Amino acid sequence: MIRQGIAKFFSKISITLILLCFSGLVYAQQDAQFTQYMFNGPFYNPAMVGRESGFRFSALHRSQWLNYTTAAGTTGAPITQLITAQGRLDSKNIGYGLTIVNDNIGATNNLEINFQGSFQKKINRATLSLGGYLGMFSSSLDYAELIVVNPEPNLPFTGKESQMAMDFGAGILLDHRNFYLGLSSKHLNQPSFDFGDASYANQLKTHNYFLFGYRVRPIGQLRIEPSFLLKSVGINNFSYNFSVMATHQNRINGGFAYRGEESISLILGYSLLKDNSLKLGYAFDLVVGGLEAKSPTSHELMLRYTLQEMSRGVERVIQRTPRFRF
Repeated sequence: MIRQGIAKFFSKISITLILLCFSGLVYAQQDAQFTQYMFNGPFYNPAMVGRESGFRFSALHRSQWLNYTTAAGTTGAPITQLITAQGRLDSKNIGYGLTIVNDNIGATNNLEINFQGSFQKKINRATLSLGGYLGMFSSSLDYAELIVVNPEPNLPFTGKESQMAMDFGAGILLDHRNFYLGLSSKHLNQPSFDFGDASYANQLKTHNYFLFGYRVRPIGQLRIEPSFLLKSVGINNFSYNFSVMATHQNRINGGFAYRGEESISLILGYSLLKDNSLKLGYAFDLVVGGLEAKSPTSHELMLRYTLQEMSRGVERVIQRTPRFRF
């Protein structure tokens, strides 16, 4: 009964969010975006930390709108790096992790470092996870790279300004054998950065995420997993990603993705080691919307490594002495 109630709760929320999504899309996300979001769940939802056993590490580099230049001839395309590390204490049903994001867009550079934790509770055949993160968000502005049409008298023309603020968020995840549903919010405290001058303000808005995935095994060792990611800033600004991934023998994977009114993507992955502990992933985005202000392609390269926990069994050795035999 509890599991059914939770499932109904998530279903109602998902339908509401999807209806809101298609009622009007405005792109105002401040967080970095990734095509291979299905492999980087902890970035969106801290409740996904420690969902699986073993220690897991990933490193991703994204070059968005490759070779993009502004009207003034300067570069300004987003370049992003993401590093995640996570583990699990099976005896305590606790997950822990670290997420580092470095996001550079034109004259601005944002660095995000978060420490994450989660608690998992078994409910029949499902697992309910509650998670949160606490960290810091650093934002830098290079005035020399700014091109201002009507500059204010007190606006600097050179130098850099950096500010740091505390950042925290929370999330919830319901993981069943065949599907998972997650809701999360990042930047709940909405830190503000004025770069040393109270007349300027750049507030980091709360970002909300809804993630849904479904697992299908049509034949043998083939697994197909469609997933949907809905992102919002406030209650009026939405964007979404949809993907379908196929994996064979947990070694080779490939699929397609679509980012609402922005791009279509091809995603490929391959295990570099026989034990499938090291995997290489690549995503190619073809921009189909807003080409007048973007370059047509984006690229992602990702490495994932899994270190399984080693179980050490103690072998009993027969000891013989002149008086005793064990």
